[in-house]
Amino acid sequence: MARVAYTESDIDLIARMMRAEAVGEGKLGMLMVGNVIVNRARANCLDFEDLRSIRDVIFQVQGGNYSFEAVQAGNLFYQSAREAEKRLARQVIEYWRQQPAQYALWYFNPYGECPPTWFGQPITGRYKEHCYYEPQANTCESAYRY
Repeated sequence: MARVAYTESDIDLIARMMRAEAVGEGKLGMLMVGNVIVNRARANCLDFEDLRSIRDVIFQVQGGNYSFEAVQAGNLFYQSAREAEKRLARQVIEYWRQQPAQYALWYFNPYGECPPTWFGQPITGRYKEHCYYEPQANTCESAYRY
């Protein structure tokens, strides 16, 4: 059973976002970005209340900007997804989770050291250029459900 409901269009969206955000970090880096997308669709808390679909997550606007910079300024996001990327997207929707992205709802590339918190949320670790953050304890129980 999939971690979230999805359509083939959702597979394409996740695949394109994974590539746009983390192609330079290889398959594992792209899977981690994809996992954050799925986690946001599952979590009904904090910045992600009422996001129930992959499309809602990808095109979420916060503070007047898209949550994922690639939607607004990413040429890679608007290119067709390749089959290899779609396979990774299916993995992340069906079952894939791994630290530091296992329960993460946020990530970013700080171009330096990872801060210990991001918007008040604790770091779970770094993979190559991206730092990953999960919700503070007892603030988003849905983020920890499988």
